[in-house]
Amino acid sequence: MHDLRLIRDNPEAFDRGLARRGVSPMAGEILELDTRRRAAQTILQELQARRNEASKEIGKAKREGRDADALMAEVAGLKDRMQETEDEERAVGATLDGYLVSLPNLPADDVPDGPDETANVELRRVGEPPRIDKALEHFDLGEKLGMMDFTAGTKLSGARFTVLRGKLARLERALGQFMLDLHVNEHGFTEVMPPFLVRDEAAFGTGQLPKFSEDLFKTNTGHWLIPTAEVPLTNLVADRILDLEDLPLRMTALTPCFRSEAGAAGKDTRGMIRQHQFWKVEMVSVTGPDQSQAEHERMTECAETVLKRLGLPFRTIVLCTGDMGFSARKTYDIEVWLPGQNMYREISSVSNCGDFQARRMKARCRPRGEKNTQFVHTLNGSGVAVGRCLIAIMENFQQPDGSIIVPEALRPYMGGLDRISLDA
Repeated sequence: MHDLRLIRDNPEAFDRGLARRGVSPMAGEILELDTRRRAAQTILQELQARRNEASKEIGKAKREGRDADALMAEVAGLKDRMQETEDEERAVGATLDGYLVSLPNLPADDVPDGPDETANVELRRVGEPPRIDKALEHFDLGEKLGMMDFTAGTKLSGARFTVLRGKLARLERALGQFMLDLHVNEHGFTEVMPPFLVRDEAAFGTGQLPKFSEDLFKTNTGHWLIPTAEVPLTNLVADRILDLEDLPLRMTALTPCFRSEAGAAGKDTRGMIRQHQFWKVEMVSVTGPDQSQAEHERMTECAETVLKRLGLPFRTIVLCTGDMGFSARKTYDIEVWLPGQNMYREISSVSNCGDFQARRMKARCRPRGEKNTQFVHTLNGSGVAVGRCLIAIMENFQQPDGSIIVPEALRPYMGGLDRISLDA
């Protein structure tokens, strides 16, 4: 959500930021609505003051035995005018607020400009992609092992659902546990087990509503299935004033995530790349305004460490203005190498949202003992997507006989198993 005062103070800078996101200038229209709303509020105050004054005059006239009919008629007229003005103020305010909550966050100064993913900038590559003759994709490997069943998933739930069995099911569970242990024990995050269903207010707070409702699943109770644990974790600080000295606040969770994939028709229809339901370890940090930039780098390193420990090749890119998510002011994507596709695919996205979400959630901080508050900054990132990590392990560690080597870091979580094969 945008700060109306900043738009008043520097409308040109606001429009420049929108232009970098591919959005037409809006400052003029916003400020016109702001002027109209404030004018209506001023008129309301004046009408209310005159109504109060006239009411006192009516009382005085009656006490003195004078005719008060004219004053009473004036009060009745004032009441009608106040209702009309209130209706106008409410309508104008709703339109204004609609703009403020539906426009994307403004990009940070150092975010590269560009219309789409073709303008993203690669920052670094870690690890060498393995040389595999005739590398298979994960779905061929999984089906040959008899441990990845797309037919059963479709029979149970429709397209974009999968049933994992045996050692692959255990491998997915092991990955989630490994990532949680790493982030908690070494990276200083606190593990949280949040609800998987949230109210409108929570989905609004992180920016999913109202703009992206079609990307979510909604229950008949009015709850939303979480698309990511970012939603409940970030909203844990909603409507709170935190002590600045207690920040950053770092949380992590392993949860299922649910996405309708409304805009993904025809994309990744085979396999587990793009599912309606998947597991993900999420990282969320809440910081003071001066801490978020450093925390963004730190969180990206935390996500990269997962892939380094597993021995998976990856690259890190910074997203351009046209490829960033709605709430982000800067985003790093980490893409893991998939030999079966012969390309890098996203496995983590780490974003600094600045105070954009905090304004929606009314989440503030202040130095201990002081009165003045300021909005916190919120950050979120995958640490990492468990299903895609499973895919990456299958494809990068596939063997000529169709078996899959288990990375050493995961073997303690797999009961010492070092290879997944038909007979193991």
